[in-house]
Amino acid sequence: MELDFERCYRAVDSRDQRFDGWFYTGVTSTGIYCRPSCPAITPKRQNVRFFPSAAAAQGVGLRACRRCRPDAAPGSPLWDVRADVVGRAMRLIADGVVDRDGVPGLASRLGYTERHLHRMLSAEMGAGPLALARAQRAQTARILIETTDLGMAEIAFAAGFGSVRQFNDTLREVYASAPSDLRTARGGQRTPAGAGTLALRLAYRPPLHAQALLDFFAVRALPGVDEVREGTYHRGLRLPHGTGEVALTPAAGHVAATLRLTDLRDLAPAVARCRRLLDLDADPTAIDATLAADPALAPAVAAEPGIRVPRAVDGFEMAVRAIIGQQVSVAAAQKTLTRLLAHRADHEVDETEPGLRGFLSAEEVLAVPDVGFGMPVGRRETVRGLARAVVDGSVDLAAGVDREEAVRGLLALPGIGPWTANYLAMRAFGDPDILLSTDLAVRRGAAALGLPDSPTTLDGYADRWRPWRSYATMRLWRAA
Repeated sequence: MELDFERCYRAVDSRDQRFDGWFYTGVTSTGIYCRPSCPAITPKRQNVRFFPSAAAAQGVGLRACRRCRPDAAPGSPLWDVRADVVGRAMRLIADGVVDRDGVPGLASRLGYTERHLHRMLSAEMGAGPLALARAQRAQTARILIETTDLGMAEIAFAAGFGSVRQFNDTLREVYASAPSDLRTARGGQRTPAGAGTLALRLAYRPPLHAQALLDFFAVRALPGVDEVREGTYHRGLRLPHGTGEVALTPAAGHVAATLRLTDLRDLAPAVARCRRLLDLDADPTAIDATLAADPALAPAVAAEPGIRVPRAVDGFEMAVRAIIGQQVSVAAAQKTLTRLLAHRADHEVDETEPGLRGFLSAEEVLAVPDVGFGMPVGRRETVRGLARAVVDGSVDLAAGVDREEAVRGLLALPGIGPWTANYLAMRAFGDPDILLSTDLAVRRGAAALGLPDSPTTLDGYADRWRPWRSYATMRLWRAA
């Protein structure tokens, strides 16, 4: 990724928080790297280098600033929306694929050789997949050190390190402190050992219209899966090593997250999925500036800045929700989904699992009898066809999927049309430029704002909203 020195230096000199996560500032005279918004004295030009990732800064021997904690900055909005191989790789690394399957597993998921993948990531991110995963492991370890009383050996393996020695060496290199010193310096109240409960902050770029997210989730909440209660979104999670539950409470400058995990190795994937769910790595300033250039949307943008796209923690769940929600109201879809979920209540529940669990897996959906669906036969068979495709691997709904390939795979299934595939592209795959022009609520919202409300004319008009038509869709829904 090309970083223009003058533009980056101006952002650092003005301590502009909007660029946190876009790039990192390395200061050669002190041997540290910082966020652009670091409150320290602006370094001299001759002592500054800019890096596209924390791993790249660590790769030249710089340690994280103890004041601004750049390792905890918001994620880059560029990699959050990019659909190319590097963007997909960054999402998979954040989801812990390298820790679970190694670089060969990551390369296999992306369809490239390890060597070529390393070359692409090094060119764009300044570091290869191992270095990027190592930087994430260091941050995961720091969270566990500061928020739990777990022993260092337990933390080392929970964070994905292969040995305690590797854990110690990495943290000394990245933070210039021994793990025990990080715990002593942080102090404060920590979770009792073994509880599997963690409290952390999820940073974002302001503004964030939190109420819009909570409103969206509240009307679509499902019993046993998720709920909104007293300004907090509670959500069950299916994770690579077990189950989990998260409580997300929006606050000034961050979202407070309380995670309960059955296996602490799932911390990094859980954090990545929560960030994705709330669209926390978006750049609302850039998005709102584009949409506000349209006089029809300008008043809505001014009244409600920072609208995000509510996304997904589980691609299969979102696909089932989309299929059942075709051509019916939100309330009717919730009733049908609740009936489907009730089938799980007929089975013995593991009392050690959190109170809220994730949605049904594809295998569980296939085990539901006909009476458990409560929908027309055609739609029932569409849901089952999707579940079979996910089980046999012919359709991939994971975070790092190739969006175009996934959409093609979905459209090939009987009963899935463009609206459903595009809805998934927007919410499950993170495509920022989807306009659901045939959606009835979108058309009503367009009419309410004085915009064309026929699909063809609305499609043509919406070209001015590129590349943020997904965010325009959210605003049209709210206008309806």
